[in-house]
Amino acid sequence: MRVIIAGGSGFLGRQLARRCVDAGHDVIILTRTVNPAVPFKQLEWDGKTLGQWTEALTEIGPVAVANLAGKLVDCRPTASNIAALRTSRVDATRVLVLASQLRKEPVSHWLQASTTAIYSDAGELHLDELSDLPSPGLPQMTGVAAAWEAALEGANTTSKTILRTSIVLAQGCPAWDRLTLLVRWGVGGTVGRGQQWTSWIHIEDWLRIAMVALGLDPQLAAPQGVVVASSPHPVRNRELMATLRSHLGRRGIPTPSALVTLGAIVLRTDPALALTGRFVTSTVLKDAGFTFRYPDLDTAVTHILG
Repeated sequence: MRVIIAGGSGFLGRQLARRCVDAGHDVIILTRTVNPAVPFKQLEWDGKTLGQWTEALTEIGPVAVANLAGKLVDCRPTASNIAALRTSRVDATRVLVLASQLRKEPVSHWLQASTTAIYSDAGELHLDELSDLPSPGLPQMTGVAAAWEAALEGANTTSKTILRTSIVLAQGCPAWDRLTLLVRWGVGGTVGRGQQWTSWIHIEDWLRIAMVALGLDPQLAAPQGVVVASSPHPVRNRELMATLRSHLGRRGIPTPSALVTLGAIVLRTDPALALTGRFVTSTVLKDAGFTFRYPDLDTAVTHILG
């Protein structure tokens, strides 16, 4: 299979590319800046317009698409930043859809990235793929992700999976590195009230789900439509931070909400990333027979820290 990964130079893209190559598939990464250090074939694109890269998608033969393209969410929630978050995702998706329509036969499988943040701050609700989206929801969460998913309309593909991914835990993953750095600095205590739910997933389980979505797992059929990529056991923030402190052998000072908001200004990030939460699990994966290798937080953290 020829696998095209848009936005493949990011952490998840590189991990997925390696998994595909190890499984014997050809990988092409679409990126805005070609990086000689990345050991995969790369084609430059601007994420907005058709160009020479289009030939990789329209070339005759079976092809799968993983669309992971988009600006990193770790930024201040200003109107301009929110617009950039949205347009970077929507434009990239629309031009991929346009390129797919130039093919003589459909793309075999399409993995469309999305996020569980689409549910915004869900409080005590327990959510899955069939749960209604909040209206209007937070603009930097629901406002970005809903438009991202909608941009997939018209894709020329026989299989379409919209993967709403929770926080991915892995060495080198931005969320994991930020959390463990805070713990090592001694400020990894409860964040805000600590009651907010954290939905998370180990990188290995995310990769296995992604391979299923791309039709590259002979054991399971690719689920159609929305799929939540999240462990079956979300935890509250206080449990997340306590688990990390226990494994890293550190104490932690609690961070009140007001201090989180102030610190976010200094770090040029969005305080809602830490102060909001959601309890989201997948009914679709359970019904499909998918089994998580790292279903609980302690097992996942133990494996990551080796």
